[in-house]
Amino acid sequence: MELWGNISRPEETEEVVAQGGTGVGLFRTEFLYMQSSDLPSEEHQFEAYQRAVRGMGGRPTVIRTLDAGGDKEVPCLASLLPKEENPFMGYRALRLCLGHEEIFLPQLRALLRAGAFGDLRIMFPMVAGPDDLGRARDALERARKSLERDGIPFGPVKVGAMIEIPSAALQARELASLVDFFSVGTNDLTQYTLAADRMNPRVAPWYDPFSPGVFRLLEMTAEAARERGIELGMCGEMAGDLRALPRLLALGFTELSMTPAQIPRVKRALRGLHLRG
Repeated sequence: MELWGNISRPEETEEVVAQGGTGVGLFRTEFLYMQSSDLPSEEHQFEAYQRAVRGMGGRPTVIRTLDAGGDKEVPCLASLLPKEENPFMGYRALRLCLGHEEIFLPQLRALLRAGAFGDLRIMFPMVAGPDDLGRARDALERARKSLERDGIPFGPVKVGAMIEIPSAALQARELASLVDFFSVGTNDLTQYTLAADRMNPRVAPWYDPFSPGVFRLLEMTAEAARERGIELGMCGEMAGDLRALPRLLALGFTELSMTPAQIPRVKRALRGLHLRG
């Protein structure tokens, strides 16, 4: 099992490496969209992504496409993200990107270009099912062809899906045939499965990542990944929870991604499990 780091900016790769992480399992790209009232240019994004990839020195770097909406307010997208009664279940993340190629294609082009500098992997958030993933892959192919037409070099990239909606876990077998890896986002998966807003303290007793219902979805996802022979990671808070470690190991998770500071503690616990085993 590999221990990777979650980061929000390119320079944070230094801490991942310093803490003994062997990859980045989640690079959040929202910061690029929060720096200005205008959308970030392809060139600006490319510079950030290739810095992160270079910073990891050939180690895997999983970069999540824009995950705006929900609890993430992005000023330059305010006109596209109207107030919603339930923003966590609204027009956000991949749904927003699929509806606005002027946002999506520049990011995909920048990611493909940065892929020439190392092991970059693209991860799509809030995938509800095969249709979402198929449309995202079609957009990625359009970005690839546009770079070819423009004569701009780019590299090969692996493609993955976040499993954070119950319908994605329920259709994990179908999704596994379309991607190179899964990464489970346990924070959203828990709140969607148990109908318990993780930001609402009044329903905190119902928000339980260790619920049998949540673990049943994890088992389905793990089984589909194992059958298809794809990598299985996790980037939610559960990845750094020592109580979950034995069960995740038994399920066959190959990567756990967490706050870099948690890596040494989880590494020690993992060694202890191997010694006792």
